[in-house]
Amino acid sequence: MPKKIGYLGPAGTFTEAAAIEYDSESTLVPLPSIPLVAESVRSGETDEGIVPIENSLEGAVTTTLDLLIQEKTLFIRQELAIPIEHCLLTSYAWTDDSIKLIYSHPQALGQCREFLEKTFPGAQAVATLSTVTAVEEMKDSKIPAAAIAPQRAAELYNVKIIARGVQDFPNNVTRFVVLSSNEHSPTGNDKTSICFGFDTNQAGLLYDVMGDFAIRGINLTKVESRPTKEILGRYIFLVDLEGHKDDLAVRDALSAVALKTSSLKIFGSYPVFNETV
Repeated sequence: MPKKIGYLGPAGTFTEAAAIEYDSESTLVPLPSIPLVAESVRSGETDEGIVPIENSLEGAVTTTLDLLIQEKTLFIRQELAIPIEHCLLTSYAWTDDSIKLIYSHPQALGQCREFLEKTFPGAQAVATLSTVTAVEEMKDSKIPAAAIAPQRAAELYNVKIIARGVQDFPNNVTRFVVLSSNEHSPTGNDKTSICFGFDTNQAGLLYDVMGDFAIRGINLTKVESRPTKEILGRYIFLVDLEGHKDDLAVRDALSAVALKTSSLKIFGSYPVFNETV
């Protein structure tokens, strides 16, 4: 029986493209939101789930980060990255010089901000749940409209492409993670994602924790923060680091960090995605 993989749908999204690249033999299950992708894995409806976590232009996908912070049973098992080329699509009923509304997911709108301001200064940007939902809403619009979406969406919905590569920078890449109930064993070329927080606010706390990795020669590949949503000005720190949590140096560092923080959570250890994109 083929593996079932949930992904942020509908069909035609970049997350679907990531799912196909990850496992083209699997049965793909489109789901309307990132939390529902996680729930499908948690409930056993799917074996794994794929969600976006970071874009090279717009940064973190905060919905995914917040989900990982709260998640108790799922782990990051894999990562992969794919290049993103946005296309501007419209119905055959409209011409590009008549467009008044431009639909797309907020991340896509952000990645194409300069293009939209320069090319359609008078058009209103409208946020949608996904780039493919944007095409559906564009087709239903009574006002001349366009959508920013993948090329595949134009094929699925029989609309025309009026511009390709409309993202503001050519090196537009999105990183995706595979959520699973099972952790990945060490491969020798791994990454570990964690989060931690403090119950006090004083000078040197974060510096002290960063030192636990530095003195063991562990490279930190990403450091960012998210509000705790409990107290204004209190944050949770999210870190990606080189190595598997079962590696001796990483295990020792995490043990030291646990003693200095009020909370420490390991999102998962997983193989580094090395393909050049």
